[in-house]
Amino acid sequence: MAGFKKYLPLILLAVVLVLVLASGVTKYLGLSALKENGAVLRAFIAENAVLALLIYVAIYTLATAISIPGAAILTLAGGYLFGTWVGGIATVIGATAGAVLIFYAVRTSLGASLRARAEASGGRLKAVIDGVREGAFGYILTLRLIPLAPFWLVNVAAALAHAPLGAYTLATFIGIIPGTFIFCGIGAGIGDVLARDEAPDLGIIFEPKVFVPLLALGLLTLGTTLYQRFAKRKGEKA
Repeated sequence: MAGFKKYLPLILLAVVLVLVLASGVTKYLGLSALKENGAVLRAFIAENAVLALLIYVAIYTLATAISIPGAAILTLAGGYLFGTWVGGIATVIGATAGAVLIFYAVRTSLGASLRARAEASGGRLKAVIDGVREGAFGYILTLRLIPLAPFWLVNVAAALAHAPLGAYTLATFIGIIPGTFIFCGIGAGIGDVLARDEAPDLGIIFEPKVFVPLLALGLLTLGTTLYQRFAKRKGEKA
């Protein structure tokens, strides 16, 4: 019975994932669905602002926890429906909460066995685990700021490395703010784009004017983390 309880969080998330995929609800994670239902959604928000915001945060939390594709569309929808600032804040809260849920589920259920396999096989996951283990906050913050590492990979690696929950949560919350507000800003102005049956340029986050500052922030954080690690080891040797 104790063994079953250990796997219960992950089992629950897996069941939810299966139910979500089987329901076909993921077909609504597209720009066409946003365009078709935009007027209805905005009318509902106008009459039920707080409830609508809570529903959005809950949906984003669940989507992040079960790692279904479509996070970019959900973020755009947040900006489109609630505006850049309110939508951005709601998205950051939902994404952080979902990341904490999957972190807890993986660490509780599969932490020891998956960590042993990752360390034995090497590869990208092991590299992330090693980095997180050496300096959880700085390394996770770097990976969140620079949008190159898959979000789910960082969640799993941090869980396998047994990163402190507080450091993981804070680094995730802070690190996803820049990218989130960029996408919500795009979403806030997406109405005219959808009216012309065009697709928004999501590649804007990789344009130099956007990506270079994010890269600089990430490298600054990484550099600080590496320096602290070096100073700590030097002190231990001394």
